[in-house]
Amino acid sequence: MITSMKVRLEPNNKQISKLYQSAGTARFIYNWTLSKQEQNYKIGGKFISDNDLRKELTQLKKTDLQWLSNVSNNVAKQAVKDGCEAYKKYFKKLADKPKFKSRRKSKPSFYHDTDKIKFTETHVQLEKLGIVKLSEQNRIPVNAKYSNPRITNDGVHWYISVGVEVQQEPVELTGESIGIDLGIKDLAICSNIVEPYKNINKTNKIKKKEKKLRRLQRKVSNKYQLNKKGGSYVKTSNIVKLEKNIIKLHKSLDNIRTDYRHKITTEIVKTKPSRIVMESLNVKGMMKNRHLSKAIAKQGFFEFKTMIKYKAEKYGIEFVEADRWYPSSKTCSECGHVKTKLSLSEREFVCECCGTVIDRDKNASINLSRYKIA
Repeated sequence: MITSMKVRLEPNNKQISKLYQSAGTARFIYNWTLSKQEQNYKIGGKFISDNDLRKELTQLKKTDLQWLSNVSNNVAKQAVKDGCEAYKKYFKKLADKPKFKSRRKSKPSFYHDTDKIKFTETHVQLEKLGIVKLSEQNRIPVNAKYSNPRITNDGVHWYISVGVEVQQEPVELTGESIGIDLGIKDLAICSNIVEPYKNINKTNKIKKKEKKLRRLQRKVSNKYQLNKKGGSYVKTSNIVKLEKNIIKLHKSLDNIRTDYRHKITTEIVKTKPSRIVMESLNVKGMMKNRHLSKAIAKQGFFEFKTMIKYKAEKYGIEFVEADRWYPSSKTCSECGHVKTKLSLSEREFVCECCGTVIDRDKNASINLSRYKIA
């Protein structure tokens, strides 16, 4: 089983400059690949393979794009491959049409060759970057087989992530099937746990940080208005400082929410059930509701599902995703009667047949735990 490991880098100023240069190269080549594919498609040509594009890129390096030689050769090669893969997925209807990466908005990231990366307990050796210090010791195993190393920047720090093959731990499971219902009032309601996992976004800690974020955003907006000259805005040093603080605050909020999801998913998996069932949510459709979209985005349903899925695989637990149209909320968990209508405002499920009164989310989680069991 391959598990992903991520650790923060602590580069010096010269290495930071090189990291940004590599990320810029990856973005440029990705956009160049998409442009070539689109132009070829418009004139009725066949899909250009990544091997052909790499050969063309090698010739360009000798003429117009000589500056590409300043970074590792594998950065450009993988960017070509990524662009081709994105285009293939679009035509196979597995993803939306790939967009060109913006210099201002895109997340700086690039690939590093597996053969030219070497980890020690405290440092990592990278091609054209030298030896870079790691923020955590012994985080990534030494002399292991690594896969798909990626270096990314979150706006504050640089990180390196690699896939490492680990042994699957033999675990004795309980034979129980549990259902998990996700929601906005509470993040997760489990059929085998009495108390629901609360929505962390309703805590004072998060609310204070969000209030501080709103204050800083208003401050930046006012400064932009004060420094407006004609149709353009002047970006002063104070604005740059405020924007850095906003990025840090966004990252802090994201870290708190991600840490909370990790703790919940680990706790659920450690109950060692034989099967975990979750509903298939149409998050894209849910986000169209302008009254709930912000609350749904903060909950991070997709990330929660991904965490549960890979942690269940690690323990050998079966993960099942219930059909989107399975009436888990409308079905009575006692007698099996299915209601024709159940509005979102009804927080309690009242059965018309047997008279059972139960929390609607708890009722849904119990029904999910019985999904497709004869």
